[in-house]
Amino acid sequence: MPAPSAKLKTHPAEIATLLRGETGTISMWSESWNARRFLLHVTVIIFGAGLYGAAMGWWRDPQQALYVAIKFPLIILLTTIGNSLINAMFAPLLGLNIPFRQSFSAIVMSFTIAAAILGAFSPLLAFMIWNAPPISPQTISGSTYNLIKLINVVVIAFAGMTGNVRLFQLLARLGGSRAVALRVLFAWLAGNLFLGSQLSWILRPFIGSPDLPVEFFRASALQGNFYENVFQSLQQIFNN
Repeated sequence: MPAPSAKLKTHPAEIATLLRGETGTISMWSESWNARRFLLHVTVIIFGAGLYGAAMGWWRDPQQALYVAIKFPLIILLTTIGNSLINAMFAPLLGLNIPFRQSFSAIVMSFTIAAAILGAFSPLLAFMIWNAPPISPQTISGSTYNLIKLINVVVIAFAGMTGNVRLFQLLARLGGSRAVALRVLFAWLAGNLFLGSQLSWILRPFIGSPDLPVEFFRASALQGNFYENVFQSLQQIFNN
């Protein structure tokens, strides 16, 4: 019969431990690979981000909700893998000398926290979408459309930053100092920003424009980039 501690290692209740940021337990998890725990974290990412994505896309169309429920967890998982590879190269330069497996485990846990937060926000977003006017060129105003997009950006940014900052104490413990933890945390956030935003650009649309058809990918998915679009948008704002 397995020991009680062994059961806790793969019990779904460990997500509560992760959300509380219990450094001692999380540090122990990061030191040893556990396939069942990894699958649990991936499941939380898929369901949490999927529910939020479905609520986001539902405003446009039920079919768009299905598309975003697939694409949003995919973006998070791809960002996790990409950021893990980047962090494996830069972490030693920043003073955090840990193996790739341990770095990957920590990043997966940070995105698990973010996805759990997004899943918790999904009923609130669904309620807001339910009370919003239908999205069509005839009924939706630019201010409403931009407001809902802005709310989504704020919620996603909040969840992502919280997921990383929640593990700050773990980074301090692994790196031996708060200074090292701050450097690595900044690298994590920068990696999430640059990689995640570009993946989001490629996999757009999420809500979708009211004057464009519902689609999984844009025909121009690989044209341009997120930062070029932001720069052009800023130019338009200042020119007006």
